[in-house]
Amino acid sequence: MAMIASLLCGLIFGAGLLISGMVQPTKVLAFLDVFGAWDPSLAVVMMAALAVSAPGFMLAKGRSRPLLAVRSFWPARDDIDRPLVIGSAMFGVGWGLVGLCPGPALESLATLSPGVIVFVAAMAAGMVLRDLWQRSRPAKPPEEALAQRAS
Repeated sequence: MAMIASLLCGLIFGAGLLISGMVQPTKVLAFLDVFGAWDPSLAVVMMAALAVSAPGFMLAKGRSRPLLAVRSFWPARDDIDRPLVIGSAMFGVGWGLVGLCPGPALESLATLSPGVIVFVAAMAAGMVLRDLWQRSRPAKPPEEALAQRAS
């Protein structure tokens, strides 16, 4: 049942990306060009996403357990640290340069566009490099992680 739910959620998400135009890099770049020929239509997409997801998260947090899983997996951290800022900046630069983020890029693979294929390959390579880098770093003892979080 969880597999079917995942499939349906993915299909709805993909259809939403297609209908909204989020898979069109030119539309995304026009939205990001606030000092030029700005196209605010994607702001409506983002507001609609918030209007649907906010009540959904409120309902999910009110439940003792999810409908199709044994337990919920909520984020364990809510602080803003250097890796979050650097990663967000890198994501923003990539999105601003190309007009694609991971979801629309994967959906755009169906076009077999060489630029999209290179983008997705570079994105995957970046994910692999990040994982390798993360594994090479020594793990912080729990006390040190807690002390950093408290400060």
